[in-house]
Amino acid sequence: MTRIQSDNIKVSLVDVHKNLGGKDILTGVNLDIHEGESIVIIGQSGSGKSVTLRHMIALMEPDRGMVLVDGEKITSADEATRVRLRSKFGMLFQGAALFDSMNVLENVGFMLYRYTDKSDEEIREIVKQKLALVGLRNVEEKKPSELSGGMKKRVGLARAIALEPEIILYDEPTTGLDPITADIINDLIIDMRDKLNVTSIVVTHDMTSAYKVGERIAMLYKGKIIYTGLMNEVQQTRDEYVRQFIEGRAEGPIDMV
Repeated sequence: MTRIQSDNIKVSLVDVHKNLGGKDILTGVNLDIHEGESIVIIGQSGSGKSVTLRHMIALMEPDRGMVLVDGEKITSADEATRVRLRSKFGMLFQGAALFDSMNVLENVGFMLYRYTDKSDEEIREIVKQKLALVGLRNVEEKKPSELSGGMKKRVGLARAIALEPEIILYDEPTTGLDPITADIINDLIIDMRDKLNVTSIVVTHDMTSAYKVGERIAMLYKGKIIYTGLMNEVQQTRDEYVRQFIEGRAEGPIDMV
């Protein structure tokens, strides 16, 4: 069931353009994300979904346009403002992006060690709490090479929530996982939204995942958001581009790359 959306705009992308290597990736993205909602951004591989996420936390600067977080520009902001606004975000990177040379404790506690003055014992306790939230216990001393794909995703999620963010970004959270493990990750995304009361922004081309975790879907095509709708609206839409994508059909108006 779709929850009532907040009127507060948590993140806003305004006419965002980005060219990479001579190719136009984003050609005018406009999207408002409401506080407390779970929105899924769908689109073809290479359509700019991950690039859009990176603009939200100013890992990339747009060639044109701007990104607002709680009404404040993170685009072209000074470093102090960027650090403050980025602290509102946690991000689960595609593939989890754990540091191979660090154990789980060090990976999950990375931002705590770097940006807080908490003691080692305090950080260890926080890490244990965050790992328990994602269903992991007694793994603090393990290295990423000792973990399964699903466990790596969970550790990455524990790291994403270590600083108690207001917004969690998920970049292809189920990619490379078997269907059962992928469903466990989907359940965790829902749990994080409900237990931590966060805004969830999920990038995926996995429609099974999108239908389960999303309350609203936005479709990115040729560098623009061409459609947004609540889940029941998406499933009933007659938009030919959306229908082709969600049904996984080769035939239709979408240009195949």
